[in-house]
Amino acid sequence: MSATEPRLPTTAPTPGRETKLFWEALADDRFVLPRCDRCGHVVWYPRQFCPVCHTMGVSWFEASGRGSIYSFTVVRQAYGEWKPFVPYVIAYVELHEGPRVLTNIVDCDPDSVAIGDPVEVVVDRSPEGAGVYRFVPVTRRR
Repeated sequence: MSATEPRLPTTAPTPGRETKLFWEALADDRFVLPRCDRCGHVVWYPRQFCPVCHTMGVSWFEASGRGSIYSFTVVRQAYGEWKPFVPYVIAYVELHEGPRVLTNIVDCDPDSVAIGDPVEVVVDRSPEGAGVYRFVPVTRRR
């Protein structure tokens, strides 16, 4: 895929009160996560309370943006705006910090993706300029 082609369709997110800081950081090309102030659990999906100890209060930190593919599927048939992009990869990435995030693996041959592959975050832009996180294999990053 050339640098001028879009990786995948990208729609601007609709941030809520609890996710606003996450999406604002992505707009600045930063990948941040919330961590519980009490027990240290890294929280995903972003929210203002800890799902482990149920304490209100999290602090945001700059995450590594690295992880490995936990699970994935290759989509080979799609409709609408996604149809020109098949095949593409939908995956769960287990971040070094612990959480698993649902995402796409981009900039690679979908048939080369394997569970355990190391990946790192890249930020794609919506037509409105909002940041959307995706991941690329570390060994194949441009």
